[in-house]
Amino acid sequence: MSDTHAAAGGEQNSPKRGAAPTPRHLLAGAMPYMPGGLEAAAIAPRKAPAEFIRIPKQISMWGNYYDGDCVTAEEAFAKACNAPEVFVPDATVTAWASAHGVLNGANLHEVMVWMQTGGFVQAGHTYDDGSILSVNWTNAAVLNHAIWEGPVKIGVAANQLEATWHAAGGSVNGGKNWFATGYHHDAAEDHCVSLCGYGPLAWLAGKLHVPVPAGVNGAHPGYALFTWDSIGVIDAPSMLAITQEAWLRTPTTVIH
Repeated sequence: MSDTHAAAGGEQNSPKRGAAPTPRHLLAGAMPYMPGGLEAAAIAPRKAPAEFIRIPKQISMWGNYYDGDCVTAEEAFAKACNAPEVFVPDATVTAWASAHGVLNGANLHEVMVWMQTGGFVQAGHTYDDGSILSVNWTNAAVLNHAIWEGPVKIGVAANQLEATWHAAGGSVNGGKNWFATGYHHDAAEDHCVSLCGYGPLAWLAGKLHVPVPAGVNGAHPGYALFTWDSIGVIDAPSMLAITQEAWLRTPTTVIH
């Protein structure tokens, strides 16, 4: 988890994070995701398209600028990716995180487990998570298929991501779409984000209205990634450089 960075006068000038690595025994014991489900070996699974993206009409910081509730904020983003979209207000998200003792730090798995039986409540409905499956994020075909069914919740090391977010104009007032490339390996997992799209970098950039940086091959593969009230493009090597765990909820949203 990151410390708050304070500017002159004490004003916080960087968003918080709040993720802790999921204990290794939980990762080892988790049911792995298989495209098409457990019956895939017997029947042909549905095939994910060559490129795909979910862009909710409304997203938010969901408390993650001043509070380290990134793991819970990602759950709110996942609900916004539902069809029809479900927008959970910031106050509901931070109240849920506070009630569960994860307003300033959580591992990804524990929050998903709580969300299975006691998710966000609003307008007479409870929005829970489905079954929890671990995703092999190093296998592009598997990850893409999971994102198509997802989005996919991932744990990352966020120093480079935060620098990209700031450079694009992200602030306390909200995030801006961005483009990330050239990241180096960093295993210091401290943040939770969401992968909501995949495809050629130029295709993703067009969907998110960001330019492809000079010298970057737009035909190379990349991902759409949500964090801090923004969705940006990250190339595949950079995603692999910072990711330490990945999960699919199936279905992503269960409505009671």
